[in-house]
Amino acid sequence: MSCSDPREAASKADQRIQSEILILQNSVEILSDFSGNSLLSLRGNKLVDLVRSFTFRNSKQSYTGIPIIVANMDTVGTFEMAEVMTKHSMFTAIHKHYSLEDWKLFAANHPECLEHVAVSSGSGQSDLERLTSIIEAIPLIKYICLDVANGYSEHFVEFVKNVRAKFPSHTIMAGNVVTGEMVEELILSGADIIKVGIGPGSVCTTRIKTGVGYPQLSAVIECADSAHGLKGHIISDGGCSCPGDVAKAFGAGADFVMLGGMFAGHDQCAGEIMEKNGRKVKLFYGMSSGTAMKKHSGGVAEYRASEGKTVEVPYRGDVENTILDILGGLRSTCTPVLSL
Repeated sequence: MSCSDPREAASKADQRIQSEILILQNSVEILSDFSGNSLLSLRGNKLVDLVRSFTFRNSKQSYTGIPIIVANMDTVGTFEMAEVMTKHSMFTAIHKHYSLEDWKLFAANHPECLEHVAVSSGSGQSDLERLTSIIEAIPLIKYICLDVANGYSEHFVEFVKNVRAKFPSHTIMAGNVVTGEMVEELILSGADIIKVGIGPGSVCTTRIKTGVGYPQLSAVIECADSAHGLKGHIISDGGCSCPGDVAKAFGAGADFVMLGGMFAGHDQCAGEIMEKNGRKVKLFYGMSSGTAMKKHSGGVAEYRASEGKTVEVPYRGDVENTILDILGGLRSTCTPVLSL
């Protein structure tokens, strides 16, 4: 049996490398074509520009900023977090447990933040009443985040339609779902940006408790294709634990990336700093956890199970350092990828 020619093997390896480089280049070009603006652009030796601009399908509103969103969890989606995020042109989905008076005070003291926050809501009648009261009191709010654990229900689709009819010029985020068909359904029902992700969050136990979920990267690829075909947008929600994961979510086609655990444990997060075994920690928990349901709903209902967990995360100080680390990682991603 004869051995293969080393020169032939080297030639094939070189061809394979060149093919992979071409795939990466084409991927970058495709992402640019979808949005009309390249996500991350190199300008000679200057700082990489992370800012994107979008015009949304249904609200017709325009957005310009760095498309990273703090999750609407009551530990991280706080007004204090929004103050810092706004300085970096980043976004915060404010959790739904602030009162109308809390919102009025925040709007009066930090009007510059209102372009960079969304008011969050569930899908019940009381949620709609609360949402309406906040938006009527603070007309400068432009974004609504309709958030349920499972977006696969006729009730939720009808709720999205009702909110669109009530607020025709507001940009609506809605989810969570993980398949292209449901992305299309929600966009055609009035949503502008679809939240994609079931089960990938660091404090989510849905996949363990229910056996239901979808690998996040695969979900983003599929859902981005469906949304962009209708000139809609998606948020990759969950599954990121480092800046490299954020870059992969964008590379898969996400227009926005929503982060919870990566922003946990900071001064701007809710909750007290505790000392455990000589180290400082803060609590971080899923919004379907027993901790959250006990805090906001009096406990876990008898007919359902908790689908989240509570963890102690190391105290990390000011969130500013984490923001710079994430943005620095994204800029470093661009150098090899967009220079190929």
